[in-house]
Amino acid sequence: MGRLIKWILILCVFGFVALSVYAYVGPFFGVKFDPIRSPVSQSIQLNEI
Repeated sequence: MGRLIKWILILCVFGFVALSVYAYVGPFFGVKFDPIRSPVSQSIQLNEI
């Protein structure tokens, strides 16, 4: 049971490190993390009392 927990912990740490490296190195290889922006317009009707 101890080995299983150890391997799960090691995989979690490795995954965190890999994700961090991808976040920093990704833009150098053309990966864009910016959201696509587009104007959104929505008309509303207010109830008059």
